[in-house]
Amino acid sequence: MICNADLHIHSLFSMASSKNTTPENLLNSCVIKGLEVLGSGDALHPVWRKMWTEYIREDQDVTVIPTAEVQAEGRVHHLILMKNFEQAEIIADQLRPFSKNIDKDGRPHVNLSGEGIAEIVHNAGAYIGPAHAFTPWTGLYGRFDSLHDCYGDERVDFLELGLSADTSYGENIPELSGISFLSNSDAHSPQLHKLGREFNRIDIKDLSVKSVLEAVVGGKILLNAGFFPEEGKYNRTACTRCYTQYSLSEAENFSWKCPHDGGSIKMGVRDRTLGHSKEGLRSEERPPYCHIVPLGEIIQKILGTSSPCTKKCMDLYWSFINTLGNEISILIDLPYEELSYVDVRIAEAIIKFRKGKITLHPGGGGSYGSFDL
Repeated sequence: MICNADLHIHSLFSMASSKNTTPENLLNSCVIKGLEVLGSGDALHPVWRKMWTEYIREDQDVTVIPTAEVQAEGRVHHLILMKNFEQAEIIADQLRPFSKNIDKDGRPHVNLSGEGIAEIVHNAGAYIGPAHAFTPWTGLYGRFDSLHDCYGDERVDFLELGLSADTSYGENIPELSGISFLSNSDAHSPQLHKLGREFNRIDIKDLSVKSVLEAVVGGKILLNAGFFPEEGKYNRTACTRCYTQYSLSEAENFSWKCPHDGGSIKMGVRDRTLGHSKEGLRSEERPPYCHIVPLGEIIQKILGTSSPCTKKCMDLYWSFINTLGNEISILIDLPYEELSYVDVRIAEAIIKFRKGKITLHPGGGGSYGSFDL
């Protein structure tokens, strides 16, 4: 059975999250988006766990996987996947002595190393891997030179690519051989252009939590989908103040200080992954990566509006959904003939994305990239 999964989101208890991020709103958005599996996000938070209890049923349309992101020593972020909310409570109890905000913040700070957190997670029977592994501020490779430097002898169960990377950025790094790559939204809102903006298509036996986790850690991922890496805000090496982009040699010559305004130059994801890569290592076993952006953002670009949430954009968005079904199918699966029945301009734009025939303007230093059709 094939399904779509977004395994990294946040709740209304996380910093900078929408107060509309409730279980009900998230599940409703999943159906529209085309997600059959959703990570709960923030499962270490006691109130958030309680809020999910009335929505966890065997006959529901969306399977909810208890998940959480934590910030460890060195500000490195880790993603945890769990079998049930009871397991989440056990892990929270084990981490509580090392955290001042585990009961208050959806993404708690834990004063332990990655190895220390992974040991607690594994002893509880759960799974862990680096969140957005290549981003400069909180990604594993932004702080450490290797998995072992962060996790010690504890195993890494998966690696999340993040919005500024795709499979090509990690597949030539020797130590990542055999580790599943995940592409998740890290959404802080149930809005349709945030939730599922990156997702995984996986092969599972059934829609049970057990089957989903076995597929993730067992490498039964059929497709990763998400942004072109250039659209991420840390893709290129750039100044964090004025966003001027530099080559790696230029940044080194300037001692990582922008000559224009004295701001810090931050190494981009592209340069960081190249530094860890070994040419010619590419494995044919990796699933394909499909580059997409949310349907609402494609409509916004074509209509020239200020936001994908304007009435004009949403009217056309709902025309597609009501006529053709969920958004992921529209973006990836349905043929041009069906798409053009609703709107030829949007249909042509979707096909351009599928073929990679767009113009990219890479982001860096904290400024998102953009695209032209």
